[in-house]
Amino acid sequence: MTAPEITTATPADRPRVIASLVAAFTKDPVLRYLFPDEVTYPLHAAAFFGHLFDKRVHKGTVWTIEGGASVAIWEPPAADNQSPENDLPAQLPTDALARVHAYDEAVHSALPAAPFWYLGVLGTHPDKAGRRWGHAVMRAGLRRAAADGLPAVLETSNTANVELYRRAGWQVLRVVAAPVPTWIMHQPAR
Repeated sequence: MTAPEITTATPADRPRVIASLVAAFTKDPVLRYLFPDEVTYPLHAAAFFGHLFDKRVHKGTVWTIEGGASVAIWEPPAADNQSPENDLPAQLPTDALARVHAYDEAVHSALPAAPFWYLGVLGTHPDKAGRRWGHAVMRAGLRRAAADGLPAVLETSNTANVELYRRAGWQVLRVVAAPVPTWIMHQPAR
């Protein structure tokens, strides 16, 4: 089996990235907490993922396979560890924005104070699942963190993912109980 080609995303990849992430996170506990309505989930999740993509694509920290079939959206270290989601898209309804802010505040308060690379989103379209593409795009960001001599951090609310990440070298740093049980995980600086 040949290794997939990993590319740095461009704005042209946006539609495929968003479609893949909306499909990949349909049953994710956090996304369903944020956007619980079945009818509006696709629209609101697309706005949310589009916002995350748009904020990071020009930083060169979004890696994809097949132009977005699998994607890792990384946030480089922030000098002041400010929350990256403080300017969410206006097209989200007020109640969804309140849930996003509550979740972000709870998780942000549990993140390390020292600089780190943050894996904000990792997903593969369900039609392409099982090929280990998520691991491949994740490693692109891990290489950047290692080159900077910094740890990497992520969070997951999917209990099955905790063990997958552990097998990939991540360690549980802490658990946030509410508003959604969430594991903060890290890989030490290398």
